Amino acid sequence: MQSEKQDPVNYYVGIDVGTASVRAALVDQFGTIVAHADQSIQIWEPKPDHYEQSSDDIWAACCTVTKKVIQGVDVAWIRGLGFDATCSLVVVDKQFQPLAVNYEGECKRNIILWMDHRAASQVDRINGTQHSVLSYVGGVMSVEMQPPKLLWMKENLRESCWEKAGYFFDLPDFLSWKATGVTARSLCPLVCKWTYSPDKGWDDSFWKVIGLEDLVADKYEKIGVIGADVKGHNLPCENQPVTYRLAVICGTSSCHMGISDAPIFVPGVWGPYYSAMVPGFWLNEGGQSATGKLIDHVVRGHVAFPELQAKAAASAQNIYTYLNSHLDLIKKSLPVGFLTVDLHVWPDFHGNRSPLADLTLKGMVVGLTLYQGLDELALIYLATIQAIALGTRHILETMQSAGHHISTLFLCGGLSKNPLFVEMHADITGKPIVLSKEVESCFSWCCYSGACASGDLLQYRRPWREWEKSGKSCNQTTGIKDFMTRSMKCF
Repeated sequence: MQSEKQDPVNYYVGIDVGTASVRAALVDQFGTIVAHADQSIQIWEPKPDHYEQSSDDIWAACCTVTKKVIQGVDVAWIRGLGFDATCSLVVVDKQFQPLAVNYEGECKRNIILWMDHRAASQVDRINGTQHSVLSYVGGVMSVEMQPPKLLWMKENLRESCWEKAGYFFDLPDFLSWKATGVTARSLCPLVCKWTYSPDKGWDDSFWKVIGLEDLVADKYEKIGVIGADVKGHNLPCENQPVTYRLAVICGTSSCHMGISDAPIFVPGVWGPYYSAMVPGFWLNEGGQSATGKLIDHVVRGHVAFPELQAKAAASAQNIYTYLNSHLDLIKKSLPVGFLTVDLHVWPDFHGNRSPLADLTLKGMVVGLTLYQGLDELALIYLATIQAIALGTRHILETMQSAGHHISTLFLCGGLSKNPLFVEMHADITGKPIVLSKEVESCFSWCCYSGACASGDLLQYRRPWREWEKSGKSCNQTTGIKDFMTRSMKCF
C-alpha cells in the first residue's frame, strides 16, 4: 500500500541572544517548539564596570545553534527567521569590520554590553542638561542606554574608534543586517535606547547639547535610517484589556513592560515610548539591572557552594531545584517566605535601574550569623529572590501611582521556570501570575516575527485596537492564526 503524501509543514526559526548564551528554536506553523539548542558566548571584563562581547563570536553562535535546530528539516519549509537580543552596542568600521571598544585595541571585542557602566560620568552630564528628551526616559537617562556610551567612545577612543566608526548598531539590528545585508533599523531599540521619536524623529538639539553634534552633521547615517519595524509584543491572554497587564521578562536582568492608551510619565521608569512595542500604544519599561546574575552571584560566591554542587549532582538536579527542595526540608510548619524574617537583601549590587534610577547604589545583606552551612546558603538564596520580587513590587506601585492600572503579571524568561521565583512574585506583589503554555515563549515570539516577515501572517493580522475592542481572549480571537493562539495560550 502506498502511503499518503504528507502536506508540508511551515517552520520558523527564532534566535534569542541573551547576555551569556545564544539559543535557537524551530517552531512549526502551529506554534509548537519542535527543536531547540543553545551555546554560550564570551563576556570580557577588562576592568570594573566594563563588559564587552564580540559580534563575530555571537554571529558564529547564532549560525551554530541554527544549524542544530534545522537538522533533518527540508530548508524549503523554513519560511522565516526572527531575532531578539540584548540592547548592546555594536561598533564596526565603514567596511563593517569590528572596531575595538577598549583601550587594549582588541578589535574582536567590539560590543559594549548593555550592563556596562563605564559611561557613568557621561550619563551624569547628559542628565545635567535637563533636556526635554529626558522626560521620555523616566526623567533621567540610564547608563545602559546608547547616547552615554557613544559619548564615552568619543571622549576616550576618539582616534582609534570614534573617527573610524562606520556604523553603530543595536545588537538585534546588527543581527538582522548580518542575516539580510540591510542596514535599516527597527523602531523598538531606536525609541527605547537611542531617543528616537516615531512622530518627531531625531531631536538635533539633544545630540548637540550633549556633545555628539557629529551625528547630526552626518544626518545620523552611522546609527541608521528607520526601516523594518520588528517589535516586542505584549503577551495576549485572558478576557481583560491589554493595558491591565505587566509583562515581566526575567533573565540575567529583568524588564517590566506596561502599555497605555495615552502617554504616562513615570518617574524613574523608562518611557513613555510611542509604538515601541505595540502599535498605537505607549510603553513604559521598568527594570532591574541584575536578577538572574544576582542570584547566581550570591549562590556561587557562598562558601557552601561546593557542597551544594556536589549534593545537586548526586541527586541529578540543577542547583536551584536542589535549593528549592532543601528549603522545603528546613521550613517545617512555616510558610517558606517566613524563613527569612531576620534576613534581608538589598538587591542593587549593580545599581538601581527602576524606579530609583541610581546607578551608584550598592547591594547589602543584613542579618548574617557566623554559620556558613548549606542552610544559610539556601536562606540567602531565598532572601535574594524575595528582594527581587520586592523590587518588582516597587516598580509596579510606582507605575500604578502614575496612572497605570495593572491587574496581572505575565512572566517569561529563564527565571519564570523557577517555581520559587514565581511564588515569591505572586505573594509579594499580590497579583495573579500568568505563564505561557510554551515555557520558552521568547522563542515563539522570535518565530512569530519571522512568520510576519515571511508574509505568512500578514493576511491574518488584525489591528491591535480592533482586537482590543473585540473583548475576546487570545484563544477566541480570530485573525492571528493558530501560530499565535497556540504558542501563547495560557494555563
